[in-house]
Amino acid sequence: MIAYEFYCLDPKKQYELIGVLPERRTNPARINKESILNWAKNFFYKPLDINNIFFIKVTIDENTGRVFRHNPFFLIKKKIQ
Repeated sequence: MIAYEFYCLDPKKQYELIGVLPERRTNPARINKESILNWAKNFFYKPLDINNIFFIKVTIDENTGRVFRHNPFFLIKKKIQ
């Protein structure tokens, strides 16, 4: 199963795991960086600062629960707008 781990930069300059959301969309054309970030902003109660957020695409083995991390990428506000 594909999922996304969301992280934010806390005031102490450390990264904090916000949460993990599983990918449920079956149409890959609808999956992009902006849609993933918007999903997190709508899902998590905590107000998110888009300048301090990034996510990592992971694969979770449904039998063992083991997490395999892909290469991370950062979202920059200028790229989204």
